[in-house]
Amino acid sequence: LWDWDIPTQPTLVTITVNGKTIDAVAQVTKRGDTFVFDRVTGAPVWPIVERPVPVDSDVPGEKPYPTQPFPTKPAPFVDQGVSLDDANNLTPEIKKLAQEQMQKFRIGPMFTPPSLKGTLQRPSQGGGANWGGAAFDPETGMLYVPSAHMPTVVALGKSQHPESTLPYVKQQTPWPFGPQGLPDPFKPPYSRLVAIDLNKGDIAWSVANGDGLRHHPAFKGLNVPPIGTPGRNAALVTRSFVFMGEGSDAGVGLPPGGTYGGKMFRAFDKKTGAIAWEMELPAGVSNAPMTYMFNGKQYIVVAVSGRQHPGEFVALSLP
Repeated sequence: LWDWDIPTQPTLVTITVNGKTIDAVAQVTKRGDTFVFDRVTGAPVWPIVERPVPVDSDVPGEKPYPTQPFPTKPAPFVDQGVSLDDANNLTPEIKKLAQEQMQKFRIGPMFTPPSLKGTLQRPSQGGGANWGGAAFDPETGMLYVPSAHMPTVVALGKSQHPESTLPYVKQQTPWPFGPQGLPDPFKPPYSRLVAIDLNKGDIAWSVANGDGLRHHPAFKGLNVPPIGTPGRNAALVTRSFVFMGEGSDAGVGLPPGGTYGGKMFRAFDKKTGAIAWEMELPAGVSNAPMTYMFNGKQYIVVAVSGRQHPGEFVALSLP
């Protein structure tokens, strides 16, 4: 119903929980949850509980299952579900327009079913987490998750195909534009890097990734926090830093006038999330960064590409 499939490979980790060393596997998801299992026994490291979810569908014959599994730890690394209180509130005018936009669709908590009206869903069908997965630091037990915080609309309509055996099919709906042309009606940031302490099951810190929308006309004259640049990306963790780009716009379906990805590549302090270094590349980073040593010198290589830029590798190193 929701297209929140597991989008990426799991991460093999060794963690220490309540004094016990556990060889575990951590799986991040589009829906913004992290499931952690003992990879020897298969038992959850922290309990996974079945919680009631909305079952009232306006689609004839549709009966969603009444519960869904939720990990009790770690906490979600994205905002889940939609309420009017989530509207962008940078100014009263923006908040009013955002709430008007949200009310065009069905809204509700996590797992609110698709609808004939169209259900505004967060996180989107792209996540949360996506193909970039997570990076793990074996020295500290920290899991670093790139995450997107964009919405989508899931709607059904009556099938028009004379030979279809399905009475209802996915309905293409307009992108849920936010007020004044913003990419969505919710409070920023629209993209984050989240550090999860897997020894404790707690989120250690969360920072916006990118600031590419700061110069949007809707933000003119406002003292806004870091906005976050929407994009799919992957993180690389080293002894001192987490390296990550903002994502590429190549091959990504954009709303009319929409913005996706950016050209900045950054080193985040892995203890705090503070930006230690950044550089603008020829195009957005379109794959996972890699690092290697050669003749005693460390290099970082990224693949970059874009709609107006052919794919290429960029290699970086200190002098």
